[in-house]
Parts: sequence; C-alpha cells; structure tokens
Amino acid sequence: MPKENVFSPASGLSRRLVLKTGAAVAAVAGAQGLAIPAFAAGFPERNISVIVPTREGGGADRNLRAFTAIWKKYLDTNFEPGFYPGASGRVGYEVYMGKFEADAYSLIFGNMGPEVLNWVVKEPNFSIDDYIYWGRVDTDPGCLFVGAESNMKTIDDVIAEGKKRKLNVGTSRLAHPASIGMLALADKAGIEVNLIPLSGGKRTVAGAVTGEVDLSVLTSGTVAAAGDAVRTLLVFNDENVLGEALDNAPTMNQHFGTDLPPMLSSRAFGIHKAAVDNHPDRFEVLQSSFRKVFEDPDYKAGVLKAKGHWEYVNYGGVEECAAFKQSMLELGAQYKSYLTGK
Repeated sequence: MPKENVFSPASGLSRRLVLKTGAAVAAVAGAQGLAIPAFAAGFPERNISVIVPTREGGGADRNLRAFTAIWKKYLDTNFEPGFYPGASGRVGYEVYMGKFEADAYSLIFGNMGPEVLNWVVKEPNFSIDDYIYWGRVDTDPGCLFVGAESNMKTIDDVIAEGKKRKLNVGTSRLAHPASIGMLALADKAGIEVNLIPLSGGKRTVAGAVTGEVDLSVLTSGTVAAAGDAVRTLLVFNDENVLGEALDNAPTMNQHFGTDLPPMLSSRAFGIHKAAVDNHPDRFEVLQSSFRKVFEDPDYKAGVLKAKGHWEYVNYGGVEECAAFKQSMLELGAQYKSYLTGK
C-alpha cells in the first residue's frame, strides 16, 4: 500500500506541501548563491523490499525482523521481506540481481560467510562486483554440536568415535564457514567425515537432535538459541564469548593447538552497486538511518527477545563489509578442495 501522504501527525502538513516549500527555498537560495546540501527529497516514498536467500523463520529472518522493527523508526517506511531459499542461497541472489531495479528501493539481507563462499565453489550468473554489502548486523562464529542425548559428551569423544568409523555431519549448506571448520578439524585429527547439507539452520539442529546425523556444525547463535536440546562441543573462533550458552565449549585453536582463522558468519544488508552509483543521496539516507539502530536501546531488547545474543551484534559499514567479503573469497580459495572434492 502507498504511504500515507502525511509529514507529521502533529503538524498536519502534507508531504507534497513540504516538498513544494523546500523547492521554493532552494530556488531562493540558489538565486542568492548560497550552498544547498544535497539530499534525497522524499526518500523513501514507498516500502523497501528485502530479499532473504534463506527460509522464513531462520537465523537471518530473526535478525532481519529485530533490526527492521527499529530501523523503520528512523527511515520512516516499512520493509517487505521476501524469502527465496534454494541452491545454498544462490536463488535469492539471482532473483535480486535479475529482477529488482537498482533504485535503492530493494535490498538483499544475506549471510556473508556462506554466501560469498558459494561464489568460490561455483561462480554466479552475475558479477559479484555488481552488488556490495554495506550494513553489517553481526558476526557469528561457527561451532560443532551434538544432540543432548548423544553418547558423545566432549570433542575428544567425537575424535575417538571418528577413529572407528566415518562420521555423518550435518551442515546448513556445504559452502559454509562452519563446514570448513569441520573439515579442517577432520584433517587435523585424522578422521573421515561425510558432510550432509540439511538446508537451513532449523533442519541442521534437528538432524543432531533426532540422531539423523552424528553431529552438526552451524553458526553458534542458532545453536545457542536451541537451548538444552543440544550440546556444543567446539567453537571455531578465537574465544567462546557466549560461555555457558555454548556449554563452555573450547575453541579449536585452544584444544588442538591450531591456528585456524575464525569461521564467521555475518549477516549484512547488500545493495546493487548501480544503486549506489546512481542514487548516492538515497544510499546516504540508508546508511545514516542504519547506524542509528545500534544506539537505540529498543534494538538490544528486540535482539534478546528473539533469543539473539547481543555479544555478536556489531555495526559494520562499507569498508568492513568489503574486507569481510574479500577474506571469505580468500578463505574459500584456500579451502576450495574441501568444499568441492577437487
């Protein structure tokens, strides 16, 4: 539905009147040689579409809803999520890049870790430079976990069992930082594993809980949200910052003396590069309003209500996202043989 043509309930002034007045002021200022700051007049004038390349109800969905519930206070619009799961996230990106206009009225909200790794495994049908990530919401390390009823109580139990037979390991998608962590662990410990993509966080947790797989690897925020149904045995990060929420599990580097880089997932908003180039004023409005969310105490309350972990929430802009994207491309190239079998 179109936005109500109202500037503010208190003033009763219409948006049209305000824009006309602004134009008049600009004309006077221009005639007098005064500098006029550039701004995106009226942006946004309609709702903003957000493409999510995973299923509704997953970790990205929870993060998105918690964030946009506050963001709309500062951007004065509504967000319309559309979920396009499939092909390890590829479908959502292909829909976004192929069917949505580059006008800053559509965004993609993705998990930079696995979704950039996906491009290493198989190039997309568009240039990965044709979109940029610009608004990071969190960084979430991967972890290894079992169902609460599993006979494997520690990571050493996992290794001992792996010495006897090949272990079936669930993962949300093959090209995932947590998958790399698992394969690097198997290589270090001299065991064999069979990675089984279970398509999404909920199914990956369920695979471990029901015993469909021996164990699973996933982003740790989703695992912590599963509570007592699972038991975390290893974290692929420099530190287990959630502590008890992840069963005080050791990190891989601590326990095995390795130097594996953190296997991070990171949810972030992306946008067409052409939208940034052609509508820099709109992009600035998106950026400035985005930053305000992190300072709003209601955002923290929303994250906690959604069973999220504030320890993982951290702002990142264009530069931080670009650095993360590049690090994932390099990590994917380093471990490509693990992910493709080649």
